[in-house]
Amino acid sequence: MSCEPEHCITCGDIAVEMTVVELDVDGALALCVDDAGGRQTVDVALLAPVALADRLLVHAGTAIAGAR
Repeated sequence: MSCEPEHCITCGDIAVEMTVVELDVDGALALCVDDAGGRQTVDVALLAPVALADRLLVHAGTAIAGAR
């Protein structure tokens, strides 16, 4: 993700809802996609285990909560 005029993903207080589309072998990282189709590798260690199609709140490349 990149910085936008109204916020920066690394310093702004924002979390993005994303869906898990792939998991690595040990389950610590997941490839996730946001609603606009953007893809990002996400650290999911705080929420492990996660499964395919799980919805996550992601901040600065780290899953911080499950999304509803």
